[in-house]
Amino acid sequence: MTEEAESRNRSEAEAAADATGRRVRVVLVDDHRMFRTGVQAEIGRTDETGVEVVGEAADVDQAVTVITATRPEVVLLDVHLPGGGGVEVLRRSATLMGDPEQPVRFLALSVSDAAEDVIGVIRGGARGYVTKTITGTDLVDAIFRVADGDAVFSPRLAGFVLDAFASTDAPPVDEDLDRLTQREREVLRLIARGYAYKEIAKQLFISVKTVESHVSAVLRKLQLSNRHELTRWATARRLV
Repeated sequence: MTEEAESRNRSEAEAAADATGRRVRVVLVDDHRMFRTGVQAEIGRTDETGVEVVGEAADVDQAVTVITATRPEVVLLDVHLPGGGGVEVLRRSATLMGDPEQPVRFLALSVSDAAEDVIGVIRGGARGYVTKTITGTDLVDAIFRVADGDAVFSPRLAGFVLDAFASTDAPPVDEDLDRLTQREREVLRLIARGYAYKEIAKQLFISVKTVESHVSAVLRKLQLSNRHELTRWATARRLV
């Protein structure tokens, strides 16, 4: 999208927010402080966007505490969080999601575009899933739509959900894959796609040293010798 088009979309979104005077209260849940700061700066100009950020959290326990205390209309939820991940936040927020008068709705916002991540949080009760490549304007639009009860997905992710819910068969259990943490699966997928360590570190907002540690752990758990074997392993399981 060109800068001119982005500016035009932003102006239209801001004009719509000003015209209706509507406000949507949002909580940001992500374990990367710099990312939360960036999202806050992008969408948190309440007078312009209509989005009011009322709380932030960096792990599962903080998220449940802040969400319970603030009762936002929408929670922007990262999939991979310390303490059990986004699915655990959803599980512990089931009562709030089910409130008939003031439901708290969840919109997953993640760097991951893996089918199992998308399906996992949707099964957990999230109303939508968008990736972190989304523009600020589109994210504001997604927030308002989720607040209204709509389901919102980034392009191609909706297909994962349709395929998953069209089938009545439970997905097979992969004991090898289950040995990996969510973050290790994320690193595994990016390695298999040919990303360099520095690129993975940038994508996941972690250090190169941390990437190396995750790769070592994955190789050890899967009893593989190098990234070429790892890529073949991931490709065979359609994780790429």
